[in-house]
Amino acid sequence: FFRFFQFQMMRRVLQAAAQRQYLQRMTIRTSEAVSPFHLAIPVHDLHVAKAFYGDVMGLPEGRSSTKWQDYNMFGNQLVAHWVGENYRGPAFYNPVDGDEVPVPHFGIALTVDQFHTLAGRLEAKGVAFIINPHLRFEGRPGEQWTMFFQDPSGNHLEFKAMTNPENLFIKYNVAEG
Repeated sequence: FFRFFQFQMMRRVLQAAAQRQYLQRMTIRTSEAVSPFHLAIPVHDLHVAKAFYGDVMGLPEGRSSTKWQDYNMFGNQLVAHWVGENYRGPAFYNPVDGDEVPVPHFGIALTVDQFHTLAGRLEAKGVAFIINPHLRFEGRPGEQWTMFFQDPSGNHLEFKAMTNPENLFIKYNVAEG
């Protein structure tokens, strides 16, 4: 019994050490690979942009002026720049895994929990999805939750969550069909 107990304890210690090493590797990889980005987007109305990015999406507002507003977009800097009342974002589409994906678009790769929380918030706020939240590339290395919508100026946004976060940058050929 004592040897079995020793074996079980040693196994737990080794599992814990392996888990710590994995978390350290992921932390280092994440801190090295992911630096906050800065993205400036055109909008037709700063008050409408503030209502959308601040109230609907729940992004904290940072610095602002009469011509632009900063938002903390999940640790990244999104800047809405007023460019004139006639601006509306361009809309081109590209087929991806059965969906017509709007291009250009921007967004964040979230955790699965963050994705579902944001999707619920957007649904509760009445945001019309271009592509409803769903699982894409199911059973393949690129399996991910995804959703597309647009801001009031017509800028397209995609938020996604990899079911296996390590596969965000995995190299493989996607069969189109």
